[in-house]
Order: sequence, then C-alpha cells, then structure tokens
Amino acid sequence: MRFSSLKPGAPLPAEFRHFVFESKVRPTEYALVEEAGRTVLRARAQGSASGILRELRIDPRRHPILDWRWKVLRALERSDLATRAGDDFPARLYVTFDVDIESLSAAERLRIGAARMLYGADVPLAALCYVWDTKAAPGTFAPSAYTNRVRMIVVDSGARSLGRWLRYERNIPEDFRKAFGGEAPPIRATIVSTDTDNTGETAETYYGDVEFRAR
Repeated sequence: MRFSSLKPGAPLPAEFRHFVFESKVRPTEYALVEEAGRTVLRARAQGSASGILRELRIDPRRHPILDWRWKVLRALERSDLATRAGDDFPARLYVTFDVDIESLSAAERLRIGAARMLYGADVPLAALCYVWDTKAAPGTFAPSAYTNRVRMIVVDSGARSLGRWLRYERNIPEDFRKAFGGEAPPIRATIVSTDTDNTGETAETYYGDVEFRAR
C-alpha cells in the first residue's frame, strides 16, 4: 500500500478496494491528501466503519517484516478491546492469511460459513489486527470480540502519542505463531480501517505506506 506514490485528491487505484464490513453501517470516508510533504491516506469516521483493502500474495518466509506509519489525531473514549460494544479503534491494520478451510474444525467451518453469509467472502479464516487502543497496554494480544479467527495486537494506546507520525515494524511469522501457533500461511490481503460504528464517536487518522520486506 504505497500511498506516497499516488497524487493528493486523486481517486484510489483499482487495486485499493473500499471494504464495507456491514452494509447497514455508514462507511468511513477515505481520501488521498498531502501531509508533511507526501501523499497519505486520510480516514474520517463519525459513527462509521469500513476499510481500504489491498489483495496480494506474500510469502511471509521471504518477506516477514511488516512496516507501516500512521498518525492518530484522537483516541476513542469508549473503545474496549474485550467487548463488541467497544470494538472501535481510530487505527487498525489487518493482515489476512490464505488458510485452508479444511484445516479448521467442523464447528469453526460452520461459524466461518455463517459469517461469510452475513458479511461476504472477505471474512478471513485467520487475521492479525494491529490496533491503537484506548486502555490496553502495547504488546497486548487478545482474540477479537467477534471471532477467535482474528487476533488483536495492541501497538499503541491512550493519548500520549496523538498527533505524531509513528512508525512500526512487526515480524509476521513471530506474531502469527504467538497468536495461532504454527507457521504463518501465505498472506492474502491487508486492510487499513478507522471505525467508530459501535461507540458512535469521531476519529481522524492518517495512514502512510504499508509494506512487507525482507529482514
């Protein structure tokens, strides 16, 4: 997701798909803007939820490092990692994986099938979700309040670093092993998302480039 290679004000190219998690929810507004001399993706949410999805095929053994930047302007007061009512974050970055559905238990396959009927075929079989939380300490790993096939990883929290560009690096195979056990499958997609549909709050976040690289 090299937003810096695009022009401010231009439409997103075809490979960047607007992903709506639930059709009844108002989507978050995304736009390419200039910030600090480069093009970035601005997200504005007001009781809304959606993301920008980029499908890709990455071997995490060859390109294990996920590198990205974002700037969060406001933390959410009622965000709560442990509950569905609080499942809102000013900044999220999902990494989804190409998991063989036959490797899951029958109960897990049924749950995934039901979720895909409700939300579409993009519901992942396994995903890491890096978030800016309100209360949980950085380094926290936890299952999503909606499904244990998505594992939340807190990379920052609270108000201490608001309004600053921050850069992160994560080792995807290590995070996958800690979250799910075993070797990380091929990476299927990345999604950036700013969402406030559960809490009804307002958020504005800027996303810089998201890249996978070798060690």
